[in-house]
Amino acid sequence: MTNIDKRNRFAEQVFTYRISKDNKVFISWYGKLVMILKGQKAKRFIRRVEGVDDRTAQLEMARITGNFKRGNE
Repeated sequence: MTNIDKRNRFAEQVFTYRISKDNKVFISWYGKLVMILKGQKAKRFIRRVEGVDDRTAQLEMARITGNFKRGNE
């Protein structure tokens, strides 16, 4: 087993995102807004999650938010 998501937390949809008309990306954790991406960061995020499975998208959102590395969340 790898060190990424040992407790299988990302099997459930803990992160969600939505894209606005002006290509801003709003990332939420359990329904609470935690980050807004715009410009190049938003474009890069959209490219990375386009066409991937839910688990990969969850891991990408966790990586981008950066505050989910300590294991106590």
